[in-house]
Order: sequence, then structure tokens, then C-alpha cells
Amino acid sequence: MASVLSSLRYLLADFIGEDGSTPPFLPNGLPDGAAPVVSEGIHRLMDYQGSSYAQLYVDRLRRFIGRRDVDNAMFGEIARLMAMRMSYEDPIRIAQFKLAEHGIGAGNPRIPSTDDIRRFRLDELIGALPAIVAEPALDVLEWMGWTHKPVSIRFSATSRWGIRRLKIEAGLRRWRLFSVHYAKERGWVERWLHMIGRSLPKQPRSASAIVQTATMVQGYGDAYRQGLADWHAIIDGLAKPAFDGVLPLIDLAGAIAEARAAAMPDRRQAALTRPIGEIRTRALFEAQQLVVPAERGDP
Repeated sequence: MASVLSSLRYLLADFIGEDGSTPPFLPNGLPDGAAPVVSEGIHRLMDYQGSSYAQLYVDRLRRFIGRRDVDNAMFGEIARLMAMRMSYEDPIRIAQFKLAEHGIGAGNPRIPSTDDIRRFRLDELIGALPAIVAEPALDVLEWMGWTHKPVSIRFSATSRWGIRRLKIEAGLRRWRLFSVHYAKERGWVERWLHMIGRSLPKQPRSASAIVQTATMVQGYGDAYRQGLADWHAIIDGLAKPAFDGVLPLIDLAGAIAEARAAAMPDRRQAALTRPIGEIRTRALFEAQQLVVPAERGDP
């Protein structure tokens, strides 16, 4: 219910014009050198969704301000990567970019406008709609086996109709916070931040590696889905059990790097699950080797 009320507040703010107001202030206590990164993130998210959404970004950053276990470089990376993930690429965002490109090139013959054709999955396009509409449609697509069906979308500013369509598509941002896609991204960002928070006291040497896992989730279409699935596999198979104390991984950062290097474009994730299993087996075996001599009383 809280998330629905939050989204409703953002939506109403957009309708009444609040989200065109002054951006949120930079939070107090920022580490040295972080202000330009955070300022850029705020303006990026203002353009993406509005001032209330940028305020959410600032509120999320506050949980890391003043922590002794978060140095300046790590804070800057959290701020930079979170701004990128909160402005995830969807058809609405691409329409926004195309309109901005058209505005810069308008009246300048040296900057010709070109069509931009992007390839999405059908469930991705439906997922950009409000959940009340999208969820029944996605159920039907799942039943028909069409969720992965590719769809090419043309983004064009070469004609009046093309520009008008771009404005309609970009205007759908007011509904973005009600969408299925946004709900998944919101959950992903919060889990990423939660895992960073857990790594700091439990495995501080792995914190930077956890922060950088955000780069696994990029773009749209099959590449986006693959990256998201691989991220969850690494977190569920290595990071979470290590933080829970059920997997004795001394070098979690190295394990994450090893697993990421093995990831391949494969829906079944065979190339990734195999090394994750090997890492887990190796860690448990090494821990057992340390326990057995201690139990026998060996020197």
C-alpha cells in the first residue's frame, strides 16, 4: 500500500506541475568530490521523471552519508550507478532522447535527423504500461507463449507525425511509476542497496564488487533480461549465503569476479550456474578442511 501511495503522489505531482519545480537540494555531509556526481544524478532524474523522483534518489543516498566504512570513491560510484539504474532505458526514455536530439538539431541542416529503430520484447513493451492494464495482458502473452516475441519500434523525428508520436510516447512518463517494469526496477535497486549495506559490516573487502554488480543490468530487450537474471543468480548463489553465514566465502569479491567472467548469453544460465556451484563446493570443502584438524586436536 505504501508503494502505491508513493506512486500516486508522484503521479499527482506530475499532473499539477510540481515535478517541474526546483530540484531537491544536495544532501548535507556529502563526501569530498561527490557533489558534482550527485548534482548530475539529480538533474538526470529530474529530466527522466521529475523532482519527486530525484528526491527519492537523494533519500536513498542519505543512508550512506557519514558512514566511515564508505570512502569517497565508493560513495561516488553508488551515486553514479544508482542514477543510471533509476533512469533505466525504456521506450519512454528513448522517445525523450529522440525529442531532445530533434530540439538540438532543429533548424540546423548540419545535424540531420535520422530514424532510430529499436528491438524490444513484447512483454517489455506491455510492462511499460500501468500494472492494472499490463498484468492481465502479460498473463495472456504467457499463455500464448509470446512473452519473448521481438518487436521493432521506430523512433523518428523526420515528420510531423513522427514528432507527434514521440511526444505522446514521452508523455507516458506520468504513468511510468505505475508500470510493471518500474515495480521490478524499484525492487532491484532496493535489493542492490540492501546488499551493499550488508556487505559493509560483514565482508567490507567485497563492498566495491557488490556496488559494481549494477553494471550487469543495462539496456533493454534480451540483454537486459539476461543481465538481471545473472545478477540475481550471483547474489542468491554467492553474496546472500555468504552474508547469512551459511557459505564460508573468504574472498567474496574474487568469487563474484570469477562468476561474472563466466556469464554468457544463455536463458538457461548453464555457463554461470556451473562456476557458481564450483565456487560454493570449493568454499565448503576448504572450510571443512580447516574444521577437521581442529576437531582432532591436531597442532
